[in-house]
Amino acid sequence: MRVALGVSGGVAAYKAAELVRRLQQEGIDVQVVMTRSAQEFITPLTFAALTGQKVITELFSGESGGANVESAIEHIAVAQRIDLLVVAPATANVIAKMARGISDDFLTTLYLATTAPVIVAPAMNVNMWEHAATQENIGTLRARGVHVVAPEEGYLACGMTGAGRLAGVDAIAQAVCARLGIEHDLRDETIVVTAGPTCEDLDPVRYLTNRSSGKMGYALAQAAARRGARVILISGPVRLDPPQGVEFVSVRSTEQMHRAVLQHFAGATALIMAAAVADYRPIAPQAAKIKRTGERLTLELESTPDILADAARGKGERIIIGFAAETSDVARHARGKLESKQADLIVANDVTAEGAGFDHDTNVITLYARDGREQAFPRMPKIDAAHRILDQLRALRTPSPQISETQRVR
Repeated sequence: MRVALGVSGGVAAYKAAELVRRLQQEGIDVQVVMTRSAQEFITPLTFAALTGQKVITELFSGESGGANVESAIEHIAVAQRIDLLVVAPATANVIAKMARGISDDFLTTLYLATTAPVIVAPAMNVNMWEHAATQENIGTLRARGVHVVAPEEGYLACGMTGAGRLAGVDAIAQAVCARLGIEHDLRDETIVVTAGPTCEDLDPVRYLTNRSSGKMGYALAQAAARRGARVILISGPVRLDPPQGVEFVSVRSTEQMHRAVLQHFAGATALIMAAAVADYRPIAPQAAKIKRTGERLTLELESTPDILADAARGKGERIIIGFAAETSDVARHARGKLESKQADLIVANDVTAEGAGFDHDTNVITLYARDGREQAFPRMPKIDAAHRILDQLRALRTPSPQISETQRVR
């Protein structure tokens, strides 16, 4: 999702920075457009640092003040690639220009050029807000389908009290999410997600691990947070940044992950075990580096804690979702794990299949539920696979007898 955020001149312009962060937490890519007046209250550098993108401040730009072809048509390019235009704060001046079709800067030209939905969040002095001209302009925009997030009442920067204060960031973000179809259907869930590999030391420089990149678990954490859940991400060592809006717990060994899961699952409503946990560890890790001798070396291993099985004991109404990364006989192993671990759902995949498994950006999964339903999906980006898994979590809360055409009932 890509949103253009228009920032016009007013004291409330500083709140647009907070709105950028809030929208990013929903997985929305934000392109900021500023009027000249807005730059008197907050600098473009602030928004560039937050978004990692160029902030558009002028309709025409170029060396020595001259225009160039690229900048002259940039408003058309932006207009075509955005899914929504949001103007917050929207001053009386910008609202008037939008209502009358005046396009004398990048923001108002973008408004005329885009066919995407538009949201405005006004902010101004109470008398300006209540003036007949402003109300007429607001009425005109509403008649055209523009969604208006009405200003709040309260103490204003000018010293007066009344309507005109910019609506809260959450209220604006909710309006954006509603227009983009982003649902918060997991707002009542606290979900613990595990991700990545675990490492079991042989000596101070060597360890046993696996090829897990953590991408599937991180995608699940990101997707769940977007859908309103409180997410606790417990991760082994990976080269990924934690998604915004999640609580992050870093672990290294299976024992550390075991303790973290049991600790946080106690206050959670669901557990998704996407981590590729090491099943065995050396019985006696060496305190010093094991030196090469030219002889055979025998390692004696013991089983690591079974996190999934231990979490399932006494889980009550809480939901547990496990993963089965297999190289053969996937269905049999997945059904067996579903039963032996007392999980509610197993996400299975053949890690030898093209586009599936470790370190890919895509996955090919089949879901096995305790009620006997199986649902297979074609190869898709891991973020999309994450949403399909979360859809099933929702279905487990409210079981439905209806089965889609992609499901197979055994």
